[in-house]
Amino acid sequence: MSSDFEDEVAGPGNRIEENSSDSGNFLEDEVGGPGNSIEGGTAKAVVDYVARSIVESPDAVDVTAKQRGEVVELLIAADSNDMGRLIGKRGRVIQAMRQLARAAGAADGVKTTVDVLE
Repeated sequence: MSSDFEDEVAGPGNRIEENSSDSGNFLEDEVGGPGNSIEGGTAKAVVDYVARSIVESPDAVDVTAKQRGEVVELLIAADSNDMGRLIGKRGRVIQAMRQLARAAGAADGVKTTVDVLE
């Protein structure tokens, strides 16, 4: 049942038909979709942000993600002068970054590890 207003706005050839099989889930219509997502993307963003915040040369920091089976391995490359800052006394800074990465990865349903490249 269409009104005159609908006919004027949509026109006879421009009607939008309701699809009875449409579940109403708008997330399925996203461009990125689940097949295009980056595994461990949230964890990578967190590690990248924290690492750049700690070091003296944030432009030299590069975090790469490698898929190894069910685990996403995050590798941090930085200036050699900043390695001590990334690792911290007794490895406490890198351990904290690993915990943050695990929590962020868990939000995406991904197991993550973090290593520093020399």
